[in-house]
Amino acid sequence: MEYLKFCFVFSCWLKFANSVSSTETPQAPAPIPKEKLLVLTVATEETDGFHRFMKSASYFNYTVKVLGMGEAWKGGDVGRSIGGGQKVRLLKEAMEALADQEDLVVLSVDSYDLIFAGGPEEILRKFQQANHKVLFAAEGLIWPDKRLADKYPSIRSGKRYLNSGGIIGYAPYINRVVSQWNLHDNDDDQLFYTKIYLDPLQRVSIPETLNMTLDHKCQIFQNLNGAVDEVLLKFGTGRVRVRNTVYDSLPVVVHGNGNTKMYLNYLANYVPNAWTYENGCSLCDDDIVDLSQLKVSEYPNVLVGVFIEQPTPFLPEFFQRLLTLDYPKDKLNLFIHNNEVYHEKHIQKFWEENRNVFGSFKVVGPEENLSQGEARNMGMDLCRKDATCGYYFSMDSDVMLTNRQTLKLLIEQNRKIIGPLVTRHSKLWSNFWGALSLDGYYARSEDYVDIVQRKRVGVWNIPYMAHVYLVKGSVLRNELKERNYFVLEKLDPDMAFCRNSREMGVFMYITNRHDFGRLISTANYNISHYNNDLWQIFENPVDWKEKYIHPNYTRIFTENHMEEPCPDVFWFPVFSEKACDEIVGEMEHYGSWSGGRHEDKRISGGYETVPTDDIHMKQIGFDKEWLHFIREFISPVTLKVFSGYYTKGYAVMNFVVKYTPERQAYLRPHHDSSTFTINIALNNKDRDFEGGGCRFHRYNCSISSPRKGWSFMHPGRLTHLHEGLPTTNGTRYIAVSFIDP
Repeated sequence: MEYLKFCFVFSCWLKFANSVSSTETPQAPAPIPKEKLLVLTVATEETDGFHRFMKSASYFNYTVKVLGMGEAWKGGDVGRSIGGGQKVRLLKEAMEALADQEDLVVLSVDSYDLIFAGGPEEILRKFQQANHKVLFAAEGLIWPDKRLADKYPSIRSGKRYLNSGGIIGYAPYINRVVSQWNLHDNDDDQLFYTKIYLDPLQRVSIPETLNMTLDHKCQIFQNLNGAVDEVLLKFGTGRVRVRNTVYDSLPVVVHGNGNTKMYLNYLANYVPNAWTYENGCSLCDDDIVDLSQLKVSEYPNVLVGVFIEQPTPFLPEFFQRLLTLDYPKDKLNLFIHNNEVYHEKHIQKFWEENRNVFGSFKVVGPEENLSQGEARNMGMDLCRKDATCGYYFSMDSDVMLTNRQTLKLLIEQNRKIIGPLVTRHSKLWSNFWGALSLDGYYARSEDYVDIVQRKRVGVWNIPYMAHVYLVKGSVLRNELKERNYFVLEKLDPDMAFCRNSREMGVFMYITNRHDFGRLISTANYNISHYNNDLWQIFENPVDWKEKYIHPNYTRIFTENHMEEPCPDVFWFPVFSEKACDEIVGEMEHYGSWSGGRHEDKRISGGYETVPTDDIHMKQIGFDKEWLHFIREFISPVTLKVFSGYYTKGYAVMNFVVKYTPERQAYLRPHHDSSTFTINIALNNKDRDFEGGGCRFHRYNCSISSPRKGWSFMHPGRLTHLHEGLPTTNGTRYIAVSFIDP
């Protein structure tokens, strides 16, 4: 039977060949006008992928007709199994009215996972060059019936197998193909087209047949499944293309079939003109919401979900930043899930001070014993059930938003799900992933580092985000109306939510158009101290500095903000009020003051010539942190005031002294065992104590009004014999270091 078919086809071909005069010179056909190209696509609902497809079509001025919009989808789950027959049925119905338009070229493509990279003129030119009546997309993987592989025609090079996501051909011929459909909506469309293509009586190039071929070398159609390694972005002036490096082609239609939809999302962040080196993000201001045009009373209501799932440093500062967001507080409703008993005191204080500030204030504590996924479902569900909830803003407690406009900026961007880029200080750790590995975990995209470092600025479609993001309330009540999005198999809650969102076709975006803030590290947060944040100088140096360093410290270097009350005695601000209070609190909590005795087992030799009533930094386990503080914040001042001297920033004696009239009121004249000494006042004169101060004998110069958080710096040996003046009332605290002994 197969032999008879071959003989028939061969004889037909000979007749056709003999009818053509060998003396005729073939003429190049006239270009097909772009008005003669009609794009047909099937979409039953307007997903994010559909809108992206339509934008790319609009960019190139394609004429597009959408089939099936609003119709129930009965074509099966084509992402996981066979199906898609409904697309053929809808195309068949549409082609009945176009069948007699012989000069019309029809391009049938998918829409949810497809974008255009070139225009109608290019696609028509390449179609003419193929010199066939019908051209199918090709791919290197066969689907859905691998048993048909041997029936495909052999080719010298290129992709061998048919893909039904892209078909281009003259209308009468496309009609002849789809008119053969007599199956069900949930039957497989690709298998249907494959069987027609594999029939040599229909495929070969003779007038009586359909004259079909495949786009073997991706001149028009680029299917990404099995071909991700073949393609890369080609940046050019004004427009970005996808280049197939194997065939050196520039495909016009890019199709994220199979499991390559996330890679298509990455490509579509650039193609065709979403982001270029010349113009940056050209689409970032499309469809934005301008809140400045609204009255404050018209601002949408926002439910803010705060999640404290582990001990977190600087939580009071987190709440303060939340409070200072530039958004009407009566439009903010607050939901807090706290999983840590340690933080109950922080939340209680915040609630007592601000419970009437927000529209509503709900706290779920550790006593509820909710898992993280259950808590996140609860927060999102509160917005889902409230018809007045315009947005759900989820924030983890390790997010420090330094931009007060963050919430407004996210709302104005008008995406279904969008997060602000936040990163760990001086690290590439951020709140998003640019790609996923095959097992669904982190993979680095080519542009990840540039986005994190803000070398590429824009709004980016990404596969995973966490920590902080904004979701439209309408999306929660429609596309994401299910109420268990944060619980899925063995995935952590954020991965479960992102996977569910992707499967529902809801795009997630990250924006780095502004500097929004940072992520703090919680990994090594020890809560065994009295004031635990003091120990965060290594893990979270920026937050430590903001909390504990005097707000005027940098003015030392920009405005010479320091004083010299005595020769070579320099006086400058270094500690904040909070730092002073917490250091004193830590020492009093420890409580083992030395009593000012000469016998001292804490030091070498066990004898102190000029003893003070003190506690050493080593005793509270703060020595490494204190020495780091000296190197980071004292050493630069040293170089400024003692030009040419480069301190090692090393000190053996680091301690807090306590002066009281009852125990030790003063300190007799002495030299310090140091190259230079710092002496930081930790509380306020005339409020916490009376008297006190320091007198330098050589210069007969006294400083009797120490300022809280300010430090003296003076040479320790030879020139600066000094004494501690009597504290006459109250308690005076100072922090002292003998540096470079």
